[in-house]
Amino acid sequence: MTVSSAHRKMRKSLIQVFGFLFSTFGWLFVSCTLAMDYWRVFYVGGKGGNWMIKAMWYWSNLWKDCVMDTTSVTDCRDYDALWAVTPYVQGVRGLLLIGMTLGLVAAVLCFIGMDCTYIGGSEKHKDRILFSGAAFHFVGGVSALAAYCLYINRVVSAALSPTVDRSIIRYGLGTPLFFGLIGSFFIILGSVLYAVTIIPTRKWNAFARSTYVPPSYGQRTARKALYTSAYYAPSRPSVLLSQSSSSRISRISQATGEKISPRDTFV
Repeated sequence: MTVSSAHRKMRKSLIQVFGFLFSTFGWLFVSCTLAMDYWRVFYVGGKGGNWMIKAMWYWSNLWKDCVMDTTSVTDCRDYDALWAVTPYVQGVRGLLLIGMTLGLVAAVLCFIGMDCTYIGGSEKHKDRILFSGAAFHFVGGVSALAAYCLYINRVVSAALSPTVDRSIIRYGLGTPLFFGLIGSFFIILGSVLYAVTIIPTRKWNAFARSTYVPPSYGQRTARKALYTSAYYAPSRPSVLLSQSSSSRISRISQATGEKISPRDTFV
């Protein structure tokens, strides 16, 4: 293994580790929001109906509606059966459960397909497993993001709509929604980091095989010497032939005593 390939493999493993951390923290945030309160909250000050109660908080999550006063007394009403729950709450529950199921499968696949683990088979087979896990992470993250966006849309539309009766409680956005949005973006970012380590690698390798590599100084010198000797250096038989022809002409001129013209001498 060359130095460049070792560096590339180390960089690939490092990116995969960051993808694993981002996706894990993202699913941790999403799973925590399922059990958190205050998905939507409304504060009422000085309207408790009793001189001892100075304020009241109305809040809801995916499972119940509650009211709490300044004495920390909380009164909750659990949601009815599944088929009696508000449709958008059912949709949020379903999207989150689907996303978490896909996230569990994706975490297992990505753990097997990472380069820093010694399971999964050959490198090509591990890349396929890792790509499948990244796809599951991405779909699960989008599903969770859609759930939070659906809940936020219903809360905001009910609070800002001018057609809604003013006597109805207009809730605000709670902390779990922001945690869920951050977790969803972390999951999507982790899936992208996983995919980056797989898709461009083959393109870079193909490009590296077709890249022109200039010859070294020694190769250029050898080629230049070969070119010069082949096209400019006279061969040895030609030199001997020219010497024999000139000596023959000189002997003929000495025997005849005639002056030979420069043209004949050249020939």
